[in-house]
Order: sequence, then C-alpha cells, then structure tokens
Amino acid sequence: MVSVTDTPNKETPNNETQQPSGTAMRAQTAAKKLGIYLPATPEEFRANAVTHAQLRDLQENPPEWLANLRREGPHPRPVVAQKLGISVTALKKNEMDRPLTTAEIKELLSAMPEWLEAARKAHAEERSNELSQEESGERGKA
Repeated sequence: MVSVTDTPNKETPNNETQQPSGTAMRAQTAAKKLGIYLPATPEEFRANAVTHAQLRDLQENPPEWLANLRREGPHPRPVVAQKLGISVTALKKNEMDRPLTTAEIKELLSAMPEWLEAARKAHAEERSNELSQEESGERGKA
C-alpha cells in the first residue's frame, strides 16, 4: 500500500507532503468508492484500512490489479447495472443479482434477452422522465 505521506496534497506545493488525517475507511467502503468488487481484490487490500490519501492515489494512479479489475471484472451490481443500462432492481428481478465479468456483460448485450431489452427501455424512459422533471423545475425557478 502507499504510505499516507507519499501522496502530495493538491493544495500544497510538490515539496510539501500531506499529513495523515487520522481517518481511514474499511476496505469495503474503499472498494465501493472505487467501483470494484471487494472479493476480487488482493488480500492486502481487503485486510487493511485505506486512508483518504491512499484512496486518492488509487484513483489517480491505479495499480495494475485495479486497472485490470476495472477493465475485466468481476464487477459489483451497480457497475453491472450501469454497463447494461438498467437498474439494480432490474438485475434482482431477473435473477442476475451477482457480479459479472466484462465478457459476460458483453455477451448479455449481444444476446439481448427479452428481459434485458425491456429493462433497458424502462430505464431509459425513467431517466428521460427524470431529466424532463429537472428541466421543468429549472424553468420554474428562472
């Protein structure tokens, strides 16, 4: 893992290092913030707390294991839903509530089963309605 003092703060000059904040998050929280599936991470990551400085470093300079995990998976439910263009609820309703690899997601998209097509359509309509409501709300404020 990266030492807390190895990561410069964006607000300080490069020759000064950021001091530890004293707070760290569980690996589960860090994995969620990184959009990765915790059981697929290295043991060293799962076994240790992650400081905010370490999290920033992982986001800005991902190690090979993280880049590979983001590229190939397995991906957690929210990422699977986003890549499929559907909601997490639709995944659960169709018994797809499990981590999927990028290859499995591509396979589903190319096969486009009926449930996926319907869920994508419903999700797109829902997003369209949300955007319309946001726009009409902004017009009322202007």
